[in-house]
This record gives sequence, structure tokens and C-alpha cells, in this order.
Amino acid sequence: MVVQSSSVCVVGSFSLDSIVVPGRDKPFHNLGGATTYTSFAVKILGESVSVVSRVGGDFPEAYLWWLHEEGIDVLAVKRYLQETTAHFELCYSRDFSERALKLTCKGYPISLGDIPGDLCAKAIHVAPIVDELSYGTMEHLKSCCDFLSFDPQGFLRSFDENGSVTPNLQVDKRVLSLVDVCKVSQDELFVLTGQSELKAAVRAVHDAGVETVIVTMGAKGSLLSIEGTPYTIPACKPNVLVDPTGAGDVFIGAFLTEYLKGKESLWCASIGSAAASMVIEGIGSTYFGEKQEILKRATVLYEKELKQ
Repeated sequence: MVVQSSSVCVVGSFSLDSIVVPGRDKPFHNLGGATTYTSFAVKILGESVSVVSRVGGDFPEAYLWWLHEEGIDVLAVKRYLQETTAHFELCYSRDFSERALKLTCKGYPISLGDIPGDLCAKAIHVAPIVDELSYGTMEHLKSCCDFLSFDPQGFLRSFDENGSVTPNLQVDKRVLSLVDVCKVSQDELFVLTGQSELKAAVRAVHDAGVETVIVTMGAKGSLLSIEGTPYTIPACKPNVLVDPTGAGDVFIGAFLTEYLKGKESLWCASIGSAAASMVIEGIGSTYFGEKQEILKRATVLYEKELKQ
């Protein structure tokens, strides 16, 4: 059973990540997946959050205990002992400009049977990582919330026999008709729409029925487009860059937290940028910063560069 008062419910797979970053000889083993990063961002900013997911017998019980202790509702995380959880290897180049991503073990799809019958949240963020959610499941999730947020990355990936990522060009674009907010990286946006120019690609997502489109572009910041009106959101500068994993997922978690409060979209994006700048100061999902520092960075960004 999911906590009925949850402001945000995040639906998607966890992953068990092995991360290699410059300056570290050995990989860092970590709880990953968009579900992890997004839910932590929501919780740190003071809203209730629940998770719907499916994990295998290789998923450490200690991770579920940790999430629970941090205030994240994991009652709807189903554990199937005979199954496996998704495992990824992530290796960054010396200047973090490139990332090699490899799937070493694939998890199992999240089915309608994994969705609690009493699921109800103000917002549901759907964050697949290995094509584990179908259109039918998303259609059902749409009926369980006031608005639906979506990160299509898991729909846009295929994996070859070695686990290397290749673009999935057979995306069921009907899912966009269900979505109110879509967060996507620039490269993934081009795969999703088949367009090669940013403005045209964003317009294609709007034309499919999405009101708010967020395009993340790493150190270049992000693009926020509301019903076709674009805004450039600068990236908050971190004190140190340790590991950029999960920055986009933290962005959308922070954005949604403020969005639910009825705040102006440019402020929501400022919070997203600030929260993303904090998580990259640590490795993996070990560090998300403090709420007051996130608010401080967001205020500086909003007041100096975005306030109208």
C-alpha cells in the first residue's frame, strides 16, 4: 500500500550501478536509477514521496531499509527473489564530457499487477531505465494522479549483445499524449522526435500534447518550454564536480516539488538547477546537499538571471 498523502510517486526501476570517475582507481558501487535520484530530491525539499518499483533477489535489503529511514515510502516496491535487478556500468571520461554506459544485467518489466490498487498521488513521475513500462501501464498511472510527469530515457534505449546502448527508433509516441511534463536530455529528445534541430524537436513534443517540456543539457543548463514559449535556464555552478550521474533526475524531482506548490515555472526550474548542482558534488546517490543551500543557490540564479 502506498502512503495516500504522497505528493509525488515515482514509478520505475532501481538499478545497481558501478561508477568509474576520473581520479578514482576502483569503481564505486551504488544504488542507482532515476527512481532513486528523483525521490531523494523530492524528500530533501520537504514533500512526501513514494516509489513503485520491482526488484530482484539480488537487490540488497539494506537499500530498502536506507530509503525507508530517509523518509521515502517503499511499501510498493515488490521484491521477487527469483528475478534480477538491472545492473549498469558507467564510466566517465577525464573531463566528464563523455559517458560509456553498459547494461550488465537486465531487470524485469513493471506490470499493472505491480501497481497498487489504491495508488493516488498529486503527481506521478514515470522514469523507466530499460523499457520496463508499457503504454497500458502508463495509461493506468495517468488515472491515478492530478498530473503525469515523464522521463522517456528508458523508452529510447536498446542494448546490443554486449550491453552497449543503441538508440531505440521504434518508440510508441502515444505515451506523450498522456503526459503533462516531459523531462528529456537533448540527445534523447532528438531520438524521441526524429528531429535534428532543438526548436523543432521541442515543438514536436508540444504538438503531441505535452504542456511543459524540460530539455537538460548538462553544463550548458537546460531549456524550459511552456506551451511553446522557451526559457533558457543556466546551470548552477557546483563547488566541485565529482560525478554528474543523476543530475537530470534530481532536477525534475526538485522542479516537481515546487510545481506542486503552485510556484512560477522559472522558480521551479531554478530549484531544479540548484538541486542538480548539489548532487554532482558527491559520487552516486550518496550526497544531495541540504535544503537551505539548494534554496540559496536557486534564489541567486532566479534573482540575477531569470526574474522578470
